[in-house]
Amino acid sequence: MNIICTTIKNITMKEKLVKFRDPIIENVVDQLVSRSDVGYEKYGVTLEDDSGGLTKWLQHLQEELLDAANYIEKLKQVTNDKH
Repeated sequence: MNIICTTIKNITMKEKLVKFRDPIIENVVDQLVSRSDVGYEKYGVTLEDDSGGLTKWLQHLQEELLDAANYIEKLKQVTNDKH
């Protein structure tokens, strides 16, 4: 694995050359990187550098899980409509 460091907006970013044996895993990794970019653009800080406390992180997690529950409910309805 080759690692190249570059600086963008005063943040050092590591670029890794990775050979994926599984395109599904590659797709998930691409989505993680994209979500990280969205978060950085929105909040101006990396997750590592965000100094939120336990309560903040629990709140974020709860909100994400509630969103997931909503998506599951929607998919159940869509699936039932087609059967």
